Amino acid sequence: MNKSDRTAFLPVSKEDMAVRGIEQLDFVYISGDAYVDHPSFGTAIISRILEANSFTVGIIAQPNWRDPESVCTLGEPKLGFLVSAGNMDSMVNHYSVAKKRRRSDFFSPGGKMGLRPDYAVIVYSNLIRRTFKKTPIIIGGIEASLRRLAHYDYWSDKMKRSVLLDSGADIISYGMGERSIVEIAEALRSGIPVQELTFIRGTVYKTHIAPDGDDVLHLPGFDKISTSKELYAKSFYNQYLNTDPFTAKTLVEPYPDDHLFVVQNPPQMPLSTEEMDDTYALPYTRTYHPDYEALGGIPAIEEVKFSLASCRGCFGACSFCALTFHQGRIIQSRSHESLLEEAKKMTEDPDFKGYIHDVGGPTANFRKPACKKQMKVGVCKNRQCLFPEPCPNMEIDHTDYVSLLRKLRALPKVKKVFVRSGIRFDYLINDKDETFFRELVKYHVSGQLKVAPEHISDGVLRMMGKPQNSVYRRFVKRYKELNEEMHLNQYLVPYLMSSHPGSTLQDAVKLAEYLRDLGYMPEQVQDFYPTPSTISTCMYYTGLDPRTMKPVYVARDPHEKAMQRALIQYRDPKNYDLVTEALIKANRRDLIGTGKKCLLRPRHGDTRFAPPKPAANSNKPFDGKNKNGAKHGRTSQPPAPQSRRWTGEPPKKRGKR
Repeated sequence: MNKSDRTAFLPVSKEDMAVRGIEQLDFVYISGDAYVDHPSFGTAIISRILEANSFTVGIIAQPNWRDPESVCTLGEPKLGFLVSAGNMDSMVNHYSVAKKRRRSDFFSPGGKMGLRPDYAVIVYSNLIRRTFKKTPIIIGGIEASLRRLAHYDYWSDKMKRSVLLDSGADIISYGMGERSIVEIAEALRSGIPVQELTFIRGTVYKTHIAPDGDDVLHLPGFDKISTSKELYAKSFYNQYLNTDPFTAKTLVEPYPDDHLFVVQNPPQMPLSTEEMDDTYALPYTRTYHPDYEALGGIPAIEEVKFSLASCRGCFGACSFCALTFHQGRIIQSRSHESLLEEAKKMTEDPDFKGYIHDVGGPTANFRKPACKKQMKVGVCKNRQCLFPEPCPNMEIDHTDYVSLLRKLRALPKVKKVFVRSGIRFDYLINDKDETFFRELVKYHVSGQLKVAPEHISDGVLRMMGKPQNSVYRRFVKRYKELNEEMHLNQYLVPYLMSSHPGSTLQDAVKLAEYLRDLGYMPEQVQDFYPTPSTISTCMYYTGLDPRTMKPVYVARDPHEKAMQRALIQYRDPKNYDLVTEALIKANRRDLIGTGKKCLLRPRHGDTRFAPPKPAANSNKPFDGKNKNGAKHGRTSQPPAPQSRRWTGEPPKKRGKR
């Protein structure tokens, strides 16, 4: 597709509307991302689905939130405004876990930072409401979806109301939203006022009169959960238990100060394979709008341009992941025919070099629901599919995925098909049929396979909802054996997380020791990031595990979080002081020294490890122990001469005498 062909995209200006003969659009979609017409972008999917259902849609991407006129460039829509922060929560997009401003934004032209506001959904909606007082506003996307009810906000460190109230919007389309957005659009087109759209699955609305009945669950009011962490933990877990479309009840959250109730309808039902295929067969241009060409393009397209999204949903249900709230635990997959057709289109792209970069989704090797009953009665409320042990009813089967990958490998012009999405190694290692494992190693690894053990401490892994470390060790052992058998030299790259709730300094030290024995130091470490609507974030805020209501240790102090992170990269010289402090606090001075098992060698002149001087009036020889009787970290060498302390700089050469 020629990027200069603007008519292939949805209108972004009045001129584009005129070319299409559109006087007034049905919907104007305002997004925090640049306009990329690719099915990996929520804006593209929702707008193309509306177009396929005979609605006209225009795009205002990254409007200037300081200028009210920026949301008026396409005029007032007939049916309403659609508002999304984009593919990421705007706060995660802007800030690191240390709350430091990021330097680039992959979803903006040329990667430029600062083209969207903080809390973008709220800011954009308020901006619209200043000019268009009564035009319906429908908010959606990941930011609105995960903030649909009261939630803990890490960046302000406080409880926040439903985004529906702070944004002034009329309704939320949460989750993936393909079905709910069409139902909303059709209801509005039929003349039903937006205030009366209280019956659509996958939506949240506000009302002065709360619904009631056996299928309604009343949550505690915002006034109560904002002052009681225990009550919030219980309320959150009730939300978590009502994310399945087959069993979820309608949730009602009171806001007494506003004299309002926020009501969450059950999630939309899973899409069928045919509906998934139809979604991905829409006429996407599969690239960014030509207006961005002179600005350097949109970096995010490079990650997905030659990748295939084969499924959505995840029954892994890790505590720190929001997928349960957004996509759900029931797997929805595309057909082989749909994926092969998309792959053939990729091979026709002049930039295609023969490599399909990925075939997957949230978890690549999940291609069907965990068990047959899930598509009839839903997922188990109080039981996970893989944690703490695989459910005996779970069907572990990679047959369909193997077949799909074989077909893709056989396509003309395709040299290699990689699998770079997450692989659930616990699901894989429990498959009695090793066909997929063998073919994964032989054909689909690009030199290194990325997996996510996250930690090695079983106590921390329990809080994460991850399998015991012994399961990961079994996987590593078999992966190594298969590589040796096939005469390959492919590596495993483990994703690790520091300072997750439940992780103490002692746990972090254990992880450092594991990496020492492995002979590996990760280049990147994910410090736990408390994003909205995860079990782990609830633990972080409340200090309670909402599943059991038992206390959980939480590293909330930024300095301790920095120490835990530094321990994972203990070999990095810039982490020396943090690692030293951490080992001392964890009572692990034995790991500072010159022995093979030590993590650090003490620097010359570092008085924290020098033996204490004997008292001036004491003739007792130093016995290598400190005043508490514990052996000191350095007993084999005398303290460095005080006249020449090591400063970290090489000693200066003396001139000739």
